[in-house]
Amino acid sequence: MNNSDSIVIIPTYNEKENIEKIIRAVFALEKCFNILVIDDGSPDGTAKIVKRLIATEFHNRLFIIERQGKLGLGTAYITGFKWALEHGYDYIFEMDADFSHDPHDLPRLYAACHDEGYDVAIGSRYVSGVNVVNWPIGRVLMSYFASKYVRFVTGFKVHDTTAGFKCYRRCVLESIPLDQVRFKGYAFQIEMKYTAYKMGYKIKEVPVIFVNRREGVSKMSGGIFGEAFFGVMRLRWDGWFRKYPVAKH
Repeated sequence: MNNSDSIVIIPTYNEKENIEKIIRAVFALEKCFNILVIDDGSPDGTAKIVKRLIATEFHNRLFIIERQGKLGLGTAYITGFKWALEHGYDYIFEMDADFSHDPHDLPRLYAACHDEGYDVAIGSRYVSGVNVVNWPIGRVLMSYFASKYVRFVTGFKVHDTTAGFKCYRRCVLESIPLDQVRFKGYAFQIEMKYTAYKMGYKIKEVPVIFVNRREGVSKMSGGIFGEAFFGVMRLRWDGWFRKYPVAKH
């Protein structure tokens, strides 16, 4: 039996500078969260650090799935979602390893779903202005207008459509056909939110402050933005013609 109703999924690739710190920060919270790390064959030893922490301190709260090579953010989360559902968690979180997402915001996302009855809670950078710290201005503008573009094309009213800091109730992930999710990068985040929206799930944006990583190297690339740009058009087409499953509660 789980000692928590919540699991935080953290995908990693070369995060040795951050991974132990983020794990300890999550476990220091008053609310009990478990953590699942999905490591894509990090050559810097990220997985070794996680396995040491499992063996010495956190064997019943910390878990890891090791994959061979960089297989994409979206497939990492799909792998984590399936594992979390199989292991009976009711609240399933996405979070980065680099402290761009503040662990202290996890209880706020949890409260939006557990206490307020929302199905998806999004840690939103743009619901109350532009809450981004230490990003190059070009990156801020690209991200901000990407979300504006998604809203314009799809009619989807979420302000931060590319956000990667989220909480799902298990019923959402149980009812989305995970093996049919197409995209792997930024567009994955958009597709998951848009699918939940089209299925009729209740979504809340929780304002957070996004802080650019202080250690390690960003995994962002131009191809990720290209996938998002053209993927949104595909989602709009789906919105017209695809029959989405009905939300389950």
